[in-house]
Amino acid sequence: MYRCCTPAALSRVGAFARPLVARATAVARSSSCIVTGHRGGLRVEPQVSHFSSTRIARYADEADPPAEPREMMEYDVVIVGGGPAGLAAAIRLKQLAAKEDTEISVIVVEKGGEIGAHTLSGACIETGPLEELFPDWKELGAPLNQPALEDHMKYLTAKHALPLPHPPQMSNAGNYIVSLSNVVKWLGEKAEELGVDIFPGTAASEIIYGEDGASVCGIITNDAGVDKDFKPKSTFTPGIELRGKLTLLAEGCHGSLTKGLIRKLKLREDGQFQTYGLGIKEVWEVEPAKHSPGTITHTMGYPLDYKTYGGGFIYHMEDNKVSLGLVIGLDYENPYLSPYQEFQRFKAHPFVSNLLKGGRVLSYGGRALVEGGIQSLPKLYFPGGALIGDTAGLMNVPKIKGTHNAMKSGILAADSAYKAIVAEGQGEEGAPAIALTEYETAFKDSSIYKELYEVRNVRPSFHTGLGIWGGIVWSGLDTLLLKGRVPFTFQHKNPDHAMLKPAAMFKPIEYPKPDNEITFDILTSVSRTGTGHTENQPVHLRLKDTSVQVKENLPVYAGPEQRFCPAGVYEYVDDEANPGQKRFQINSQNCIHCKTCDIKDPAQNINWTVPEGGNGPQYVDT
Repeated sequence: MYRCCTPAALSRVGAFARPLVARATAVARSSSCIVTGHRGGLRVEPQVSHFSSTRIARYADEADPPAEPREMMEYDVVIVGGGPAGLAAAIRLKQLAAKEDTEISVIVVEKGGEIGAHTLSGACIETGPLEELFPDWKELGAPLNQPALEDHMKYLTAKHALPLPHPPQMSNAGNYIVSLSNVVKWLGEKAEELGVDIFPGTAASEIIYGEDGASVCGIITNDAGVDKDFKPKSTFTPGIELRGKLTLLAEGCHGSLTKGLIRKLKLREDGQFQTYGLGIKEVWEVEPAKHSPGTITHTMGYPLDYKTYGGGFIYHMEDNKVSLGLVIGLDYENPYLSPYQEFQRFKAHPFVSNLLKGGRVLSYGGRALVEGGIQSLPKLYFPGGALIGDTAGLMNVPKIKGTHNAMKSGILAADSAYKAIVAEGQGEEGAPAIALTEYETAFKDSSIYKELYEVRNVRPSFHTGLGIWGGIVWSGLDTLLLKGRVPFTFQHKNPDHAMLKPAAMFKPIEYPKPDNEITFDILTSVSRTGTGHTENQPVHLRLKDTSVQVKENLPVYAGPEQRFCPAGVYEYVDDEANPGQKRFQINSQNCIHCKTCDIKDPAQNINWTVPEGGNGPQYVDT
């Protein structure tokens, strides 16, 4: 696995290997297996056991101090997150060092069990940044196998699919339909070949701040072998301190470390906030006669009402595979809306179901998406590090693309980091923390900034006095003619959690029962994610106040958690200790790490933290 064989590198690998071996032993001793989805407890296979779900999560943010000292390892650059942005940065750093025949030590930590395990996207990607890293990516065997050949836009009514003009900014000429998880795996292999230390199954749980409290010195990985009461088990292994001259956060959307760092270091201006969507998708193998390789279709309208922002997509991949999904803006108002059930209704539409009949589901998944655009961007650098990729919020919503921007930001940050560390010798012990000012300058001169600025008014136009229909009209006018050349910028109305309205203002939505051919119950879908969590570990979904859900969210919003979660994690169940009352139950073993709960909870009482490294979904071809 490791091709960096200098004495320093071997020493680092040895230090990291000791706790990893202990963690592997702990996992082997436990009976934790793959979750198949279960209400009220954990169902595991093949040794079927049932474990009671934690009724209320501990709300302390930190576990007890480790019983033994932590290992400490030093790198030039520590990268949190093995997705497109993090790997692009790592690759660029090593390429620059190789070009000048010098050394720069780089580590990438990834909470997924392997690189790509937690990666989920549409995905149709632009190849520009990939070509910057690997001009010969085709010869190298990058898994971009299906060129995009046709674009279609449809407006769905309850029974019909009406053709619409295809917006020019959504044109996919020259792009490729891919499994982003497979592309990320390939990037991970290339990074390793260049000498990057990559450690999957390693969750970053804490940022190390300097004595000034405002500079970042690295991260601490999660403790392993801690029971549900935060007490060390016999297999306890403390996390490791990974210290770096620079720390690049590439956690993806709404990263658990990033959200705290932005607040602590005030990287956003007062009143500024990010907005999000939730994407739910499946990969199907369809009948060959129905397969149209390279065809891309985007939809508007049904099943969403005129007040709810979102749309569907259908991408024909290679080998009779089709990637399809529904994205819903998390600024929706109706607490009875269930994004998962809306996705089932989307699949049941004749336009979609006719494609899927006779086929079979291969994968299911869900994840939150950044949608705020340039209005929501935080400051991209801080003393000792920077934000890159979806962590920063670089998705282009009208394009429905972000991978190219994520990779480009990683490249820009790497260029600035290399110059600071190698060319200028910054970051030595006792010196001030490195400030990557050149990264932010390069970003503002880049293609990323240009395209985000050009479309800045599209997404927020759907929440002006114009309404959804006015937003559609404005979006067409702005993208076709104005191209952002207006002297004003629409602002987002409120954070997503504040957009939810009381249940008394709406009628419950009666969703149809699944037919188990095209539509499925939520736990069947969760079983297709490969999700697994080690038993008897602390619940990683922490409540700041254990009474809020039952006292506020249930009576006011009819318990929206049990609907906005696409994995059946949250339930309100009868309280055996208090007949006639409900209690809030967290089935954390079902969690697919989408972060929706942390974003949409109207009370902002749920804090998503990392479970033990390697836990969570094991996505395939997503």
